[in-house]
Amino acid sequence: MGEQDAAGGGKTAKQKKSPPPRQAPAKAPVKTTTAEETMGKETTAKKAAAEKTAAKKAAAAKATAEAPAKATAKKTSSAKKTSPAKGTSSAARTSPAKKASPAKASRGAKAAPAKKSARKAAHVEAVPKRATVAVEHVAPARTVTPVPPGNESRTALVRRARRINRELAEVYPYAHPELDFENPFQLIVATVLSAQTTDLRVNQTTPALFARYPTPDDLAAANPEEVEEILRPTGFFRAKTKSVIGLSKALVEEFGGEVPGRLEDLVKLPGVGRKTAFVVLGNAFGRPGITVDTHFQRLVRRWQWTDETDPDKIEAAVGALFPKSDWTMLSHHVIFHGRRICHARKPACGACPIAPLCPAYGEGETDPEKAKKLLKYEKGGFPGQRLKPPQAYLDAGGIPAPPLGAG
Repeated sequence: MGEQDAAGGGKTAKQKKSPPPRQAPAKAPVKTTTAEETMGKETTAKKAAAEKTAAKKAAAAKATAEAPAKATAKKTSSAKKTSPAKGTSSAARTSPAKKASPAKASRGAKAAPAKKSARKAAHVEAVPKRATVAVEHVAPARTVTPVPPGNESRTALVRRARRINRELAEVYPYAHPELDFENPFQLIVATVLSAQTTDLRVNQTTPALFARYPTPDDLAAANPEEVEEILRPTGFFRAKTKSVIGLSKALVEEFGGEVPGRLEDLVKLPGVGRKTAFVVLGNAFGRPGITVDTHFQRLVRRWQWTDETDPDKIEAAVGALFPKSDWTMLSHHVIFHGRRICHARKPACGACPIAPLCPAYGEGETDPEKAKKLLKYEKGGFPGQRLKPPQAYLDAGGIPAPPLGAG
């Protein structure tokens, strides 16, 4: 101990004569530090480093957790500054055009583009051009083009409806009324008899009726029981007998035995409604009219020309889509198509010439080969409904219907 003190004293004396650099006093304690003190300091340093690392991790985690909230708050504040409208999409908020607008326009001018772009973006997101729909029990999903009812403008509807009529005119250039007749009287009687039965059955029945009662005077004076027996194959023969005899009496008493050529006069006759009247006007007098029968009603609703169910309202709605001069032939085209291809229970969609224009495509058989087997009359190679069809129909491959009792 004494030697160490003396040595230490010697060192002190020398230091006074030539003072060492300032770093020397810091190095001296390191040399005299014991092993225990060194270990204690190292442990303390490690703990401090560990605490510092833990603090950094906690701060980083906190910053990460707060980042989304800050970003959302920042976006919200930015959106509020840009546009007061609620429900604006992120695409609309980040639009470059919108960011540039505040420097160039007033507040009113800034709000309008923001609302417009927001509505446009929302519309694009809500109604995609094409959508994929998963079908149950089918492995792959099928892609469909949505055709929502009412999504078509009035102009687009008119164009589509007229295009359908033009397409049908090319498919059925020989379209005609499918009731056999030689004069207006025969046509009006045949049309009355066609209720609740086929034109084919009427055409097979009227030859015997007109052979026995060729004029309104003859039928007006006929024995109802004899007429009933002739009309029995058409169904509802008693009611139909009463109608045609009453019709004939009205023609004799009020119109001199002639069929009138005006709608207001025709609808006053027994058993004659607007449908029958337009058949007579269009095909016996050449005056335009729309015939709204069951086929016509079914097809115009499938094509979404109208959603009306009342025949008079259907007539008005469809008539507004076409020029008046097209009404009669339009009726023939639609009825021909309804009887041959677009059937009520199972349409032959795969063989339909207007499939690309039809919103109801897919309701029936879409396989082309299977659809061909569903075609009727001349399209399927079968006889038509008239015993004496027009020559144009025969030239196109149509086959006359057989008379009653044949085959």
